[in-house]
Amino acid sequence: MLKCVIIDDEPLARECIANYVKEVNFLQLVGTGTNPMDLTRIADEQPVDLVFLDIETPVINGIEFLKMTPNPPIVIITTAYPSYALEGFQLDVLDYLVKPITFNRFFKAINKAKDYHQLLHNATGSTPKADAIDYFFIKCDYKYEKIYFDDILYIQAMQNYITIHTQKGKYITLLYLKSIEEKLDASAFIRVHKSYIVSIPKIEAIENNDIVIQTHRIPISRNYQTEVLSKVVNDRLWKK
Repeated sequence: MLKCVIIDDEPLARECIANYVKEVNFLQLVGTGTNPMDLTRIADEQPVDLVFLDIETPVINGIEFLKMTPNPPIVIITTAYPSYALEGFQLDVLDYLVKPITFNRFFKAINKAKDYHQLLHNATGSTPKADAIDYFFIKCDYKYEKIYFDDILYIQAMQNYITIHTQKGKYITLLYLKSIEEKLDASAFIRVHKSYIVSIPKIEAIENNDIVIQTHRIPISRNYQTEVLSKVVNDRLWKK
């Protein structure tokens, strides 16, 4: 259940979103307000997972509030001004709903919020392992991309960002290889180089010091050769 708050200075806008929330069984409305300072008050009294935040609000607007708030809940912007979209995504908002908001568009946004909330809880170990989901989200430019673990071929590090190569294409995001390695299943992925992690089931061959995955060749560094051969080949090698 996602505990959500609606912040909007227009009564009709608050009522519209509140009615939408009532139709969704995994949302619980725990408060409403006319400006972001009301969100601070509500969050002091109880946990808040998701906020529907208008931009043009009295006292302080939504964008300025996000700039000065280090760890806000998941944020879905609701506004009549699409020109704020770029700045909103730069502040890591999950989605951007332009008024008048249809239920279909609302439902798409809150499903994204539910998936992202589950991802955050799985990453911090706050949900049982049996409930782990088979995908995660990364931020690419100004949108969030869903990546399925089974689609990953390999991951390459380049300074302070990584490229995730999948069966559907490649995705670039600002992450460190070590941080994503800690979240991967060690039985399905292996570090083969300081700059590469590969999916073990996707390995088609090991040739000289390269791993072959489809048309890709990923180098194996000397420091990882023994571990790679032991984990990938030795237990499955047929001999005379």
